[in-house]
Amino acid sequence: MNDAQGRRVLVFDTTLRDGEQSPGATMTLEEKLQIAAKLELLGVDVIEAGFPVASPGELECVRAIAGVVKSASVAALCRTRQGDIEAAWEAIREAAHPRLHVFIATSDLHLHHKLRMTRAEVLDEIARGVAACRALCADVEFSAEDATRSDPDFLAEAMAVAVRAGATVLNVPDTVGYAVPHEYGALIARIVAVAGDRAIVSAHCHDDLGLAVANSLAAVAAGARQVECCVNGIGERAGNAALEEVVMALRTRHDALGCETGINPRHLVAVSRLVSDVTGFPMQPNKAIVGRNAFAHESGIHQHGVLTERTTYEIMDPAEVGFATTSLVLGKHSGRHALGARLAELGYEVDGETLADVFARFKALGERKKQVYDEDLRALMSQHAATVAGRFTLRDVRFAGGLQATATGAVTLLCGDEEVSRESAGDGPVDAVLAAIREAAGSSAFLEDYTISAVTGGADAQGRVYVGISDGAIRARGQAAHTDVVVASALAFVDALNGLDRAQQSAIAAVAE
Repeated sequence: MNDAQGRRVLVFDTTLRDGEQSPGATMTLEEKLQIAAKLELLGVDVIEAGFPVASPGELECVRAIAGVVKSASVAALCRTRQGDIEAAWEAIREAAHPRLHVFIATSDLHLHHKLRMTRAEVLDEIARGVAACRALCADVEFSAEDATRSDPDFLAEAMAVAVRAGATVLNVPDTVGYAVPHEYGALIARIVAVAGDRAIVSAHCHDDLGLAVANSLAAVAAGARQVECCVNGIGERAGNAALEEVVMALRTRHDALGCETGINPRHLVAVSRLVSDVTGFPMQPNKAIVGRNAFAHESGIHQHGVLTERTTYEIMDPAEVGFATTSLVLGKHSGRHALGARLAELGYEVDGETLADVFARFKALGERKKQVYDEDLRALMSQHAATVAGRFTLRDVRFAGGLQATATGAVTLLCGDEEVSRESAGDGPVDAVLAAIREAAGSSAFLEDYTISAVTGGADAQGRVYVGISDGAIRARGQAAHTDVVVASALAFVDALNGLDRAQQSAIAAVAE
């Protein structure tokens, strides 16, 4: 490994696999393809597309992603079982740069309670599974699940077996977020010694103790040359190491860590917002790097310092990660070309029909708001996406309520080609309007989750609403933004109904086949 290679850290993004395992974060094929395209634009080295053996639909999703990604490697996860390996290879065999990612647990806890295998049997399984992968694919990653709770001597032995069988990457997962930086760094250093020049070592850290990024950086300092992470830190339980935080830590503190990635950080905010919109997980305002307040200054002392010299209170340039250099983007007098240009700057590719629809929404919003921010524009794009296709379209909504009065809601809903109007009462305007929508749609779906957040600051801010609904067998999500939160709630519920309808139709088609 030469010095240049030694300083380069590969970014392995598992948003589409481990990230999707976050409860409620299931994505459609179209959403996965959108995210994959943004990840490739961002410059990630490896996109883990999924776990193909999980279902025929999962295999097809991975195959579709493998078919469109050209610059990044596309990885498919599999256990050491032959059926898993064959399904994974079937999904990625046509990728420009395929990788098989094979794993088995190595901790005694997992061996005894889950696998019911001896250590010797696990070593044999590693040798067989990795060799089977290598016979199909030149790029093979081996992961020792629950590595940080494994006996270090046995872990080193397992990794040595994997290298001899043909593994090109050795991953040391902190599967349950148990490690602390100094011990994880020491473990990584030991595996780096085992790998030698035959493989690179990778870090995969979970955030159960809030240490995923710290552990990942400790791994890099100890010689790991691949970091596995998710956009916004989503993932199982408390999530994974946040891609944006790892990347900007390596970039900002190059003096301390001496390593770099191939990521173009100017796309970080756009990718973060897309993942937030697709999963329905609102971004906390104080989220490092990409949160709304990450570069906001309210303290007078801080404001004075930043105005005098930005670096007094900012260790990164906001524009470097994709934030606008100005807070006010456009106003109600702005034209279509200006809107189109700004959307392009924010990373959206819009055709004429899309621009016409978003422009109409933009003008309507401009009449209600004094200032239109980038976050408002992103909300408008989400609204457009939610109404492009679907059986249900909200035509009108009216509501009333008060301290002494029963809340009422009335809606007009386009159901296919039929326009249906219904009225209902409820515990509040939102409850009443959603009940009216259910009646108009003839749906028995019930509300499981409801979240509201402000898109921007100020009394005239749009409220973004996320809803989760279920018909008992199938779940769906919806989202919308509007300056009136009741209207936003209605739009989000209709968006979710359309998602539920699509899922139901797919289920019917699958049974028919």
